[in-house]
Amino acid sequence: MDSSVQEGGCLSLSQKFSRLAARLRDPEWRQYGRTLFAGKAIGVGLVLLIMFVVTSLFFTRVYAQTGTPEVKGADIVNPLNTVWTLVAAFLVFGMQVGFTMLEAGFCRSRETVNVLVECVVDTCLCGILFYAIGFAFMFSHGNGFIGYHWFFLQGAPATYESTGVAFLAVWIFQFAFADTCSTITSGAMIGRTGFVGDLLYSVCVTGFIYPIVGHWAWGPDGWLALMGSEGHFFPSLGLGFHDFAGSTVVHTIGGFIALAGAIVLGPRLGRKFARDGGGPMLPHDLTIAVSGGLLLWFGWYGFNPGSTLSAMDMEGIGRVAANTTLAACAAGLTSIFYGYLRMKKWDASYTTNGFLAGLVAITCPCYWVSPTGSVLLGGIAGVIVILGIDLLEYLRIDDPIGAVPVHGLCGIWGTLSLGFFACGKYGVTGPTAADNSAPLTGLFYGGGFKLLLAQFIGSACVTLATFAAAMAVMLVVNALGMLRLPAEMEAYGMDLHEHGISAYPEYVISALGAPGGMTQELPTAHAKASMATKPIPGLAG
Repeated sequence: MDSSVQEGGCLSLSQKFSRLAARLRDPEWRQYGRTLFAGKAIGVGLVLLIMFVVTSLFFTRVYAQTGTPEVKGADIVNPLNTVWTLVAAFLVFGMQVGFTMLEAGFCRSRETVNVLVECVVDTCLCGILFYAIGFAFMFSHGNGFIGYHWFFLQGAPATYESTGVAFLAVWIFQFAFADTCSTITSGAMIGRTGFVGDLLYSVCVTGFIYPIVGHWAWGPDGWLALMGSEGHFFPSLGLGFHDFAGSTVVHTIGGFIALAGAIVLGPRLGRKFARDGGGPMLPHDLTIAVSGGLLLWFGWYGFNPGSTLSAMDMEGIGRVAANTTLAACAAGLTSIFYGYLRMKKWDASYTTNGFLAGLVAITCPCYWVSPTGSVLLGGIAGVIVILGIDLLEYLRIDDPIGAVPVHGLCGIWGTLSLGFFACGKYGVTGPTAADNSAPLTGLFYGGGFKLLLAQFIGSACVTLATFAAAMAVMLVVNALGMLRLPAEMEAYGMDLHEHGISAYPEYVISALGAPGGMTQELPTAHAKASMATKPIPGLAG
């Protein structure tokens, strides 16, 4: 090789191209180049082959996201609606605290423990019954009168019908509603119902009466829900029965079962009615009672807005919550002012039952009425509840907490009020948005009598069927000798006889509220010294 090649490092760019051209003309250099290129190509190929074999054997799973996945609407909407439904269910279940406090406050001190135990056990019993048969009877497909699938929640789909909400989330929401109906029933029957009798009628209420009658209005093929449509009852009407959150299905049913129980039981010992020169027995703790009523009001924000089963219907949720508030406020005011006009006293029990009456009344029409309509129908409910209390007093029916006027009578009024106050703007809720293409219009907004007639038919059928079935149940349980406590045991004290303890064992109870099973005198010094060995009468095991 010449000196220019040996000193290649000092060559210019043009000289390097000249040297390459000279080498390509040389057969020996061409052979060398082919060998070098082939070797490198084989090496690269071997490396790629090794990479393929190793990744195929040991790295077949993809752990990293390789691209942006397609997000479907249901992937967001259905979980969001499910969470909303569960939050509402928890609020409705919290109403059990309110019911317990309301009943315990309005009853006498001698029956407080019975109220506490009864409310807790009824809740537990309701959960098992609604799991086994209640939900199936009420919300599964069957015929217009009863559902007959999903017993023990078997064979249920992942989501309920077209709501997109998880099936079990709907179940727990509806369980809380069923528990509410059962607790309403007990309110008119406290103070004289035997605990075993309470369990027996509760099985009938939660397991059969409430879900079967409720299926008519809320079942996927209920005859009242489909009324007015082609091929179903009264097709010429053109409208079905509507009950958005349960003025009829929950409150009227509960109220008229309570009425049947109160009639069969008769009044508590010592209860003297106004027409006989007496009056209602005094509540033993209004603080607890009124606080319980306010807790119920709070829980109603799950009861009514939650019945959309849809967080996406944001306008509907807001409207329902506002209407619920306004009806309660109006009813609380009209009840206390109407009570003052009659008694010249500002009565705490009137205003508490008043705002509860407004809440019951707005429960049916809350989705379809305007805020003004809510104020008007709530204000009317506040007067109806007091008139209802007077009616029971005249009929000598003992209802210690006013369950029948609040839930039964105001439930009927709330159901009928939709036929008057539906404002003609709102249709049905939905999983993604409201559908207002076919709004409900009441009589006062130019809709005529059709909606009012549909509401009357539904309310009347549910009320009469419920009362008849409940009377049959109560009469049978009473005939078995298990519904009402014997007079001597009631006088001794329900808490002491049924549960072995007073709610206030460390306090001196007034003679008006103390049961016969408790001593009425303060212990003497000698008695104090002997308490460790001598049990208090009625508390002995």
